[in-house]
Amino acid sequence: MAQILIIDDDPIIQLLLRHTLEKQGYQVTVAGNGQDGLARAQQIRPALIICDWMMPLLDGIEVCRRLKSNAQLSATFFVLLTSRSDLADRIAGLNAGADEFLTKPIDMSELQARVRAGLRLYHLHQDLQAQKQRLEAELAEAAQYVRSILPAPLQSPIQISSQFIPSRQLGGDCFDYYWLTPDTLILYLLDVSGHGLGAALPSVSILNMLRSQAFPGIDYQQPQEVLHALNLRFAMSQENPKYLTMWYGVYHVSRRELVYASAGHPPALLVSDTSTLEMQLLKTPGLPLGMFTEFDYVSQSCKIAAHQTLYIFSDGIYEIDQANQEMLGLAGFSTLLKQMHQQGTPSIEQILAQIRRGCDRQGFTDDLALMQISFP
Repeated sequence: MAQILIIDDDPIIQLLLRHTLEKQGYQVTVAGNGQDGLARAQQIRPALIICDWMMPLLDGIEVCRRLKSNAQLSATFFVLLTSRSDLADRIAGLNAGADEFLTKPIDMSELQARVRAGLRLYHLHQDLQAQKQRLEAELAEAAQYVRSILPAPLQSPIQISSQFIPSRQLGGDCFDYYWLTPDTLILYLLDVSGHGLGAALPSVSILNMLRSQAFPGIDYQQPQEVLHALNLRFAMSQENPKYLTMWYGVYHVSRRELVYASAGHPPALLVSDTSTLEMQLLKTPGLPLGMFTEFDYVSQSCKIAAHQTLYIFSDGIYEIDQANQEMLGLAGFSTLLKQMHQQGTPSIEQILAQIRRGCDRQGFTDDLALMQISFP
């Protein structure tokens, strides 16, 4: 049964409205002034309120304004009862948040029609809110699943820490690291275009396919073969308009060699723990995966010295506006890492905190993933 609140200082109007609406099967509560009306509204949380404009203590405009500013009552359908007909008055009522007007003297047929219409809109809003809450719960569950399949920190002999910050509940960034053999460590990070569920699904799919070695006939120690297989499997089409970028590396412990390839992805940054703090950009020529199936990817390699640190990341970590209105950019992010390494190897948390301090109020607006690999 719909709950309706009448706020009016005229006992005759109260009686007339209450009698008419109760005959229609509604549950009706009455308040004689604006302050009492607000208190009753907080108690019963009505679906619809009919409120007189001219009242002592608080007029209808102020009642409406306060009610609509209350998050728990803002969806209540508010009908302003008035004898005013000037356009300026109606604009004032709408600006205060009124949803509908009912003109005095009251026509009972019009009253019933406006109440029915108002309740339809109120219940529609309630249904939409319920659907929104269910969707948010499902997205939260999906986000928890994505976080649960990301790898845990690696402690020995190579130390790996990582951070994933989606711009929404779900994002298109994904990464993994695991021992393919006792001597071979796989490292990769990918970024699917777009945000939300549409980007998260292919991202998670690729992670599961690589973990299960679902591509027959390829050598997972050869980065160019992995990128080629993914490029064919996730070719863009009208049904699949998304592309993805990726950095894929294989570290061979016994010979301290990193073999890597990239597909339209930002370069990995290799920082040397020396007095000069040398930094290498590790990247190969390559288009994003899915754009051209005939594209051939290539691998390169480099030697890893003792105590070097490798950073693999998505572009969300540097495509952000700083307080000076300039974008941080890859060069700015590289410089920041160099400066922080002068004080010793920073943690991922310290790096992200430093970037946030230099950001404008929006902070990170894109999906962000960052991996830090410290070699012994």
